[in-house]
Amino acid sequence: MEDLAGDRARAGVRAWLDATSEAAPRRGAAAALREALVERVRAALPPFEAFLEANRTTVFRYLVAAVGREHADDVFQETFLAALRAYPRCTEVARLDRWILRIASRKAIDHHRRTARGPIPVAEPPEVPAEPAGRDDGRAVAAVAELPPRQRDAVTYRHVLGLSVAEAAELMGCSPQTVRANAYQGLKSLKGRV
Repeated sequence: MEDLAGDRARAGVRAWLDATSEAAPRRGAAAALREALVERVRAALPPFEAFLEANRTTVFRYLVAAVGREHADDVFQETFLAALRAYPRCTEVARLDRWILRIASRKAIDHHRRTARGPIPVAEPPEVPAEPAGRDDGRAVAAVAELPPRQRDAVTYRHVLGLSVAEAAELMGCSPQTVRANAYQGLKSLKGRV
C-alpha cells in the first residue's frame, strides 16, 4: 500500500514540477529539485501499517465508548478502511492522530444513524459476547453510547482517552468552551443514569 501512495505522491510532484519548470537549461536543476521533493514526500508519511499500529488502541477505546463493545469492531474496520483510502492525500503528518479520531467520530455517527433506521428485533435479543474478566464497565459504556453525539464525543475524548480540552476542541471542530460545556452536561447526565 505504501508503494501505491508513494507512486501517487511522486506522480503529483513530478507533474507539478514539469508544469512549473520553464526552460530546457534549467532541466538539470529542476530534475534535482524534483528528486528532492519526491524524497521529501515519501519520507513525510509513515507506512500505513505503522500508522495503524500506533493509533489502533486509541481509536478502538474511543469506538467502544462511542458505539459500544459489540459494534466497535465493525466501526473500527470502517474507520481504517476510510483512512486507507484517504491516506495518500494527507498533508499534515503531525496531526495524523487527530485525523484518524475525526474519521472514527464520523463513522460512529454514521453507525448511530444506520442503527436508528434499522429494523427492531421482535424475537430473542442477539447473544452478547462475554465481558472480559476484570472489568465490568458495560453499564457505563452503554450509558455513554446513549448520550447525544456532541456530549458523547466530549466525554470520550476528555475522560476516556484523556485528551486536553484544546485537542478535543480541535477534533470536534468547536471552541474549548463548547467542549467543556458538552463534557459537563454529559457527565451530569451520566451521573443520573449510572
